[in-house]
Amino acid sequence: MPSPPTCPPADTDIAARISAQRAHIAALEAAMWRDGVDPTLLPSYQAAFRELEALIAEHGDDRRHHFVIVIPVADSPRHLHNCLDSLLALCRSYAYGLDAHGRFAKTTVLIADDSAEAESISRQRDIVAAFADAGIDTHYFGIEEQLALLDRVRDLDLCGVVGEHPRNAFGHKGQGMMRNIAYLRLAEMQAQMPDQRLLFYSIDADQEFRVKVPTADGGQSLCAVNFLYEIDRVFEETDACVLTGKVVGDPPVSPAVMAGNFVTDVLAFLREMAGVAPHQAYRQPGVDTSGSGEAAYHDMAELFGFDASVEAYRYRCPGDTAPTNAACFAEFAGHLDRFFHGEHPTRVTWYRHVPVLQSVQSARTVYTGNYVFSPSALEQFIPFAPLRLRMSGPTMGRLLQARLGERFVSANVPMLHGRTLDETRRSEFRPGVHTAEQRVDLCDEFERQFFGDVMLFSIDRLMAMGEVRGGLSREGIAAVRDAVEDDMRDRYRLKQSALGERLGQLRALLHDPQQWWSLGQVEPAALRSFESFIDNVAHNFGVASPCLARTEDVARRDHWRNRQLDAIAHLEADREVWQAALQRLRDRALS
Repeated sequence: MPSPPTCPPADTDIAARISAQRAHIAALEAAMWRDGVDPTLLPSYQAAFRELEALIAEHGDDRRHHFVIVIPVADSPRHLHNCLDSLLALCRSYAYGLDAHGRFAKTTVLIADDSAEAESISRQRDIVAAFADAGIDTHYFGIEEQLALLDRVRDLDLCGVVGEHPRNAFGHKGQGMMRNIAYLRLAEMQAQMPDQRLLFYSIDADQEFRVKVPTADGGQSLCAVNFLYEIDRVFEETDACVLTGKVVGDPPVSPAVMAGNFVTDVLAFLREMAGVAPHQAYRQPGVDTSGSGEAAYHDMAELFGFDASVEAYRYRCPGDTAPTNAACFAEFAGHLDRFFHGEHPTRVTWYRHVPVLQSVQSARTVYTGNYVFSPSALEQFIPFAPLRLRMSGPTMGRLLQARLGERFVSANVPMLHGRTLDETRRSEFRPGVHTAEQRVDLCDEFERQFFGDVMLFSIDRLMAMGEVRGGLSREGIAAVRDAVEDDMRDRYRLKQSALGERLGQLRALLHDPQQWWSLGQVEPAALRSFESFIDNVAHNFGVASPCLARTEDVARRDHWRNRQLDAIAHLEADREVWQAALQRLRDRALS
């Protein structure tokens, strides 16, 4: 008589169910993204992950990574609330690390406050408390806590990493220095969480854990990527030490490097309007991802290895109705001012689905508002942060590439980036952007962009020479840097000349008395918006711009040159003192 079949061990049965559930999720994911996106499958996709998490909890001994999410914020409570709200939605939708008490046990948030306004600080403290109550372990790292931490390493010369700041005016240090100070706190947290497999996740407060997909009515934001689960798998199944994502939505760059192609798009829009009647239906562009090409928004995309865009991009009027040309004219006019606060109304970056593990590849640029690193990579601070230059992420990426090689990777985990608030059509706080009535002045940001480009491509050339570890003399570094500055100045002048020509054409067309918008067919406010846009572009980027004049001023050029040379020459010494600070803070946290 045959013996009855034996039941498999319980843990084996659960392991098989986990494997089957993961296969089910993969099939749902493929179906959801097969033809663009099918949002009707998203609830089933999220529910399948929640079932998977329940199985993992039943199996026990969950050794997946614990995420510490670092969010610098400066006087931006609305952005911070939206960011944390999207994180809470992500956790509730996918339940990564959900425990029996209803808390998300594998997620910790550190809010690094770099604000200067007492009201913002108070509101941001309240936001932190509210989200801690909602089930996410959320910590406030304010100015008092930052100063106390720096006092613990006060005898170490960290000026090249975190700068020097008066204790009574410690806000608005800038994202690079604020991140570096927060990373010192991470060293203490690492020592205090010895039983956790940690990953540190650096994001920006004006981002959300969502992706943006193109639709007939102008785009939709979806909680369609299980960020924490997918990133855990990348670090589990590859040799990654640092992983960077990108952003969708608004570009992650300054208007200073988008003005040329946006003026091209605005000019094309007016030329199209000149050939149609105001009462006719606007010809919407097709539903595609044409605005999501790599660096499509960047005036000098070729510098980063991408094909420069030569065609104008058309504007999509939002909504699922067919607006008239006059209505779309007014709608577009309402977005023009937002460009100076970081939007690009015609070149939105859309999400393109590729399974995350399949997307992993070597990287050379860090998006400092969206990257993840293991504790061993804490030694890689934001370089040259006290200079407060733009392009710090690409500059850091080149140095990471030299040090980590194939362990520095990128993957398809882009966050949704929204520079402006719908209510105000402006960002809450952006350094280097000054607004007074209709004037927007970007000269501070423009200057930091220009010399940030100089720093980036100086490091690029030094890397190509094999000189990134202090082996080159100051004179050798200066020769490379000065050659780069000359090249960048020529490029900026050419860009300025081409923009000035298009701006003249745009002004002439807008003021053409024969055009229907000059004959009372649109509201005067729309015309004023176009006029203000032209005026602000001319002020910031035109042939008589005071912004470019700053980069031509001999005294300012010498000032930047000396600071940049000092920073590059002292990089290795800064690394040594940084490692000493990390070790001291870890040791103190353990004692």
